[in-house]
Amino acid sequence: MTETTTHIPQKVQMPDTLRGEIKELFWLGAPMALAQLIQFSIYTVDTIMLGRVGPDALAAAALGTVVYFLLWMIGAGPVMAVSPLVSQALGADQNNRRDARMSVRMAMWLIIFMFPFLVGLLFFVEPILLLAGQDAGLAHKASQYMMALAVGWPFALLVMALRNFLAAIEKTRVPLYLITLSVLINTGLNALLIFGLWGFPRLELIGAGIASSLSYFLCFVMFVIYIRWDQDAKKFNLFDNFFRLHWERLKEVMRLGWPISVTTIFEGMLFNACVLLMGLIGKTEVAAYQIALNVAALAFMLPFGMSMAGGVRVGLAAGAQNRAAIRRVGIATTIICIILIMMFAALITFAPNWVADVYLSTTNDKNSAVRALVLSFLPIAAAFMLFDASQVAANQLLRGLKDVTVPMWMTGISYWVVGFPVAWYLGLKTDVGAVGIWYGLLAGLLAASILLGGRFYWLAWRKVSETPNLR
Repeated sequence: MTETTTHIPQKVQMPDTLRGEIKELFWLGAPMALAQLIQFSIYTVDTIMLGRVGPDALAAAALGTVVYFLLWMIGAGPVMAVSPLVSQALGADQNNRRDARMSVRMAMWLIIFMFPFLVGLLFFVEPILLLAGQDAGLAHKASQYMMALAVGWPFALLVMALRNFLAAIEKTRVPLYLITLSVLINTGLNALLIFGLWGFPRLELIGAGIASSLSYFLCFVMFVIYIRWDQDAKKFNLFDNFFRLHWERLKEVMRLGWPISVTTIFEGMLFNACVLLMGLIGKTEVAAYQIALNVAALAFMLPFGMSMAGGVRVGLAAGAQNRAAIRRVGIATTIICIILIMMFAALITFAPNWVADVYLSTTNDKNSAVRALVLSFLPIAAAFMLFDASQVAANQLLRGLKDVTVPMWMTGISYWVVGFPVAWYLGLKTDVGAVGIWYGLLAGLLAASILLGGRFYWLAWRKVSETPNLR
């Protein structure tokens, strides 16, 4: 007689109090938030160092970054789909490694498939920028910068996919150390290649792109080594039989990923479109916008990282079919995200001159006009941070529930029906000028925080359904 055993799924256990959830979320999210902040600082380091080269280099970097982040946002969907797919699978059954492995692999394969097609877009960067009315010299420099920077595009996204996988299995501290090391590598390469130290060629803008790409590649290698070494991560056999494709899971990652990509494009391209609006006003405005936007984006990284942890936690709760836990995760994530970003807002509000000094050399007379504009932009950036934190918290929580299509349309309405028209009208059609573009950003983020927050509230509190595993 043959004895058979039936596998009984082991649902994940969630805290039954808000205090317990805040503790769990912070334990998981603090390293993720710091890693996100430190990883983004690659662009901050580039901006600070290029600010020492001059306003033209800053402005060209801003234009090139518009195109780079468009490519990044297209690939972001499959990457961000990893978190809800893995966390819900493990929430329903903590031992379901095969399901988690398939999701991560197919997200990585989608990035690989997309890369050759996106590289073809690089040859159209300069013509597109010229068609958008940008300065010819800046457009040419931005195109060269993009060629160097885009080589690191797949590695940046692959690192993020692996980070999301590790977060779902509660491995966040070593990834923080690896991200920190990669930023230090980028800083050293910047010094060598931007300024031509120790006999290296002085490549300025192109050197910054090469340094970033190299650091992303090395970071990816370090993550692969860590996953194959760590006792818990290597149980998933992530890279064994890597070339075996799972077509159904590939389709699921695409189904969940494309609305996330579109949502990310709706949001990110508003900020990048405003670079083009600034370019229609002048090069000085573009350089100042690049600095103020970098400050705002740097502040955004802490709540972004924490909200990603919230997405993991709410995915685990959804997989375990624990609606009360979903609500607690939502409250904890929103509170922590707002507190984190308001610390940055306070710094910008009370020490704007210090912030400007970090980015611009006070001994360069060419920077005086840029500095004045930066100081006029920063108070508005500080004001919209509250809404930026609340909307990203709601967005990531909804993704953790696999609710992506309705939020996609809400984001499009917020940023392109509300935000962009306000920015265009105030910036180009009134005497408010460049500052008016920032008011447009503020309006878009306010609308997004209301719509997305309302959506999560409806799903978690009001929707009549017994299963929280929502789509």
